[in-house]
Amino acid sequence: MPEPTLYIVSTPIGNLADMTPRAVATLKQVDLIAAEDTRHSKRLLNHFGVETPMLPCHDHNERQQAERLVHRLRKGASVALISDAGTPLISDPGYLLVRAAREAGIKVVPVPGACALIAALSVSGLATDRFYFEGFLPAKSSARKKKLIELSALPVTWVFYESTHRIRDCLADTRALLGDDRYIVLAREMTKTFETVLAGSVEHVLRCLEQDANQCRGEFVVLVEGVKPALDQAIDSEAKMLLKRLLRDLPIKKAAAVVADISGYNKKELYNLALTFKA
Repeated sequence: MPEPTLYIVSTPIGNLADMTPRAVATLKQVDLIAAEDTRHSKRLLNHFGVETPMLPCHDHNERQQAERLVHRLRKGASVALISDAGTPLISDPGYLLVRAAREAGIKVVPVPGACALIAALSVSGLATDRFYFEGFLPAKSSARKKKLIELSALPVTWVFYESTHRIRDCLADTRALLGDDRYIVLAREMTKTFETVLAGSVEHVLRCLEQDANQCRGEFVVLVEGVKPALDQAIDSEAKMLLKRLLRDLPIKKAAAVVADISGYNKKELYNLALTFKA
C-alpha cells in the first residue's frame, strides 16, 4: 500500500500549457484534492480529465480542514493541495495544513510548476541572487506607505503582488516615498494573453499606466531594485586592507583578482575600489 502523502501541486498561472505531466498524474492518482476554490479549480481539472473529488481549503476554513485532512492522511489516503493558480502557499493558503501534516509525521512532497513571483523575477533584469518577497502590501494608503518605508532600505531586490484596483495608487505611493528614479519592473498578467513587462523609473512606469488604462488591468508582480550600498561600505575593512597592501606590489587587476579569490567579493567592485585608492 502506498505511503500516505500530502502533495503540494503547482498549477498554471494563466497558460494551461504550463501544467506539468507530473502534476496531472498526481491529481489523478490521489484520493482527494484540497482546492482554494473548488468551482474555479473544477474547470482546470475538467480540462485535464481529472475526476478526483475535491473539497475546499481556503483562508477561512483552513484550520478546520487541516484537522480533517490530516485525519484522512493518517487513515491511509493521499491528498493533493492546489491553489487557484501557481504554487500553493505563495501568498495563498496551505501553511497550516503543511505544518499539521509534518507534525503528524505525514510525508509532504512538492510537485513544482508555475509561480508568478519566480516568472517575473526571471525576466526582470534585476539582481536575483538575493531577494525579498513581501506578498501583498496593505490595502490602506497609510499602512502601505509605512510598509514601503520599511522596504525602501533593503539592499536586495524586493517583490510584492498587487491588484488591478490598487496598482496606480500603490505606484503613486512608491514614487512619493522612493523618488522618481528608483528602478522598478511591473509584470502584468504573467503567461496570459495580455502579458506585459514594463521596466524603468517609477515615474516612467506610472506614466505608462496613466497613458493606457488597459495596463492597469489584471494581476501584477511589482519588483523594486534594492538600495545600492556605497562601494566603500559594501566591502569589509579586512578586504580593504589586503587590497591596499597588494597594490604596493601588484597591478590593480591582479590585486583585485587575488582579493576576490580570498574574500568572495565581486572582482569588478574590488577593481573599482582599487581605482579610488590609486586616485
